[in-house]
Amino acid sequence: MEFKIKRGDLTGQKTPCLILGVFEKHKLSEPAEAIDKASGGHLSDILRKGDMDGETGRTLMLYGIPGVSCERVLLIGCGKRKEFNRRSYRKALAAAVTLLNDTRITTALCTLPEVIPAGMTRYRTVRDAVTTCADSVYHYDRTKQEKKSPRFPLKRLDLWVAEKQDTQTAQEAVRHGGAIARGVALAKDLSNLPGNICTPAYLADKAIDLGKDYPELRVEILEEKDLEALGMGALLSVSRGSRQPAKLILMEYRGGAQDAKPVVLVGKGLTFDAGGISIKPASDMDEMKFDMCGGASVFGAMLGALELALPLNLVGVVPASENLPDGDANKPGDIVTSLSGQTIEILNTDAEGRLILCDALTYCERFEPDVVIDMATLTGACAVALGKHPSGLFTQNEQLAAEILTAGEAAGDRAWRLPLWDDYQEELDSNFADMANIGNSRWGGAITAACFLARYTKQYPWAHLDIAGIAWRSGKKKGATGRPVSLLTELILKRSGQLK
Repeated sequence: MEFKIKRGDLTGQKTPCLILGVFEKHKLSEPAEAIDKASGGHLSDILRKGDMDGETGRTLMLYGIPGVSCERVLLIGCGKRKEFNRRSYRKALAAAVTLLNDTRITTALCTLPEVIPAGMTRYRTVRDAVTTCADSVYHYDRTKQEKKSPRFPLKRLDLWVAEKQDTQTAQEAVRHGGAIARGVALAKDLSNLPGNICTPAYLADKAIDLGKDYPELRVEILEEKDLEALGMGALLSVSRGSRQPAKLILMEYRGGAQDAKPVVLVGKGLTFDAGGISIKPASDMDEMKFDMCGGASVFGAMLGALELALPLNLVGVVPASENLPDGDANKPGDIVTSLSGQTIEILNTDAEGRLILCDALTYCERFEPDVVIDMATLTGACAVALGKHPSGLFTQNEQLAAEILTAGEAAGDRAWRLPLWDDYQEELDSNFADMANIGNSRWGGAITAACFLARYTKQYPWAHLDIAGIAWRSGKKKGATGRPVSLLTELILKRSGQLK
């Protein structure tokens, strides 16, 4: 979808559909008041008849409004004016765009970004309009014979701003929002593909394609023979149970100073996880194709940085594998040696994400990173603790914790910090190896998983995002969310000086 900024007299705007906000108790937004005045109170008359009460997300399409140039007016409910916040703003936007996308209207003009919710700015309302609307019209049909995309999809949404001095800010927000939206869509596309298509080799090919599209991106794929030569015994132990060879996908973008230390993003790329010998229950196992959402989010964030040509150095690292039961697969009680030289007793083969991540995190030392952030659908325990709303954040670096939490709040892609105390480390004690791959009890599973990773990240500032609760939706709307691409892109926008 294309987005453009429009300004000028709202009553004279020639558009197939003008979107206006309405609050509860028949209160009109300021743009709606202007249209109401030009129409001789036509909107107020309709609202008084009770056709719409302003409840968030409720819609009412009007035709033949006197005194204005638009063909139609779409009234969208925004809830109570005093309670109008980011959540209700996004809900209103999504409802409006979903309705338009299901009709024959291919172009519309939206005034909702002019109705700024509490705690937001002009930049944020415009950027949220772009990302929310793009998310609302996202449609997956790659593996469907009958394509059910709208016959007349919404192709362009113009965003209206009242004041000339806001135009530059709004245009910058559209540019940033568009790059984030495309990054999110890429992450969704990769994550939604089934495991028989999106294999480790497929992810590697996608990285190579990205490098062809953006020559400033250097891509390197380490094959199993390379991983064996390096000594990545933990990663290779996971792929032994699969016919699909493991890959370590490396993407380097050098947009900053030559001597500037890079930001390194590491994403778990488990393209399918059956649990190995410690096999998962059959129910909902199909959703384990989403176990590579961390890796997909690295692709999405890299795309955003490339499209915006951000002035920073960024490295993406995606360890990719499958985890399946096989005669050569890891067995409970096996001991493997990681790239760091530390040995690991595998008590549960379904705790494989940390095995592929630990070798990737050790490999990151050679980049001499300014910071390393990994993201992984690592533990169901994190989803139990936090539900489906925030990512779980783990780090011992106070400054980095504040930076990530702030970025999440700003992007509307929130994280919540959980403890990473040494008290939990003893849970990983093993009689036979330097550590076990799971805790000795069922308590604090997300924390002990993060503690495991922390043992491989002592050479640089590091944070871990457990995205098991937020990476995909189940049920009727099953599919990837593309999170935390927005959080990551917000963070690198700030680090590159593009946001104050």
